[in-house]
Amino acid sequence: MTNLVTTVSEIIAHITMKLADGSAADSTKVNKKPAKIMMGDASISPAFEAQLLGMKAGESKEFTLAAVDAFGEPLPENIHYMDISKFSEEAPAKVGNIITFTQPGGELPGMIKDVTGNSVTIDFNHPLAGQEVTFVIDVVEVK
Repeated sequence: MTNLVTTVSEIIAHITMKLADGSAADSTKVNKKPAKIMMGDASISPAFEAQLLGMKAGESKEFTLAAVDAFGEPLPENIHYMDISKFSEEAPAKVGNIITFTQPGGELPGMIKDVTGNSVTIDFNHPLAGQEVTFVIDVVEVK
């Protein structure tokens, strides 16, 4: 019997994400390295999990999720301000740069949104927060 995705499955799948304008945002196919999805571990939204239920290896599915069910809405508390002296030539405070900051519990990427005088505005929201995202899922394996 073929394994179907259930609420406790481990899935190996290629994931391609597209924005509302149809442009590709990201895809695991670029590096030929599928993602591992653990159903029920709260790492993906319930709406995303619901789309995967019942799928089996070899199947593909395309679906669109609202921002709240994809990467969430941008949160004001994820905007931080730092002094420009905290930046270096290797990691300059330049608008558009994504810099990884080390913090307790791991690393966190942030995008520099503004530089005014000595103040640097950094956005730690997911880059796709606030956007509707279309996902294309190609299931490779279900365990």
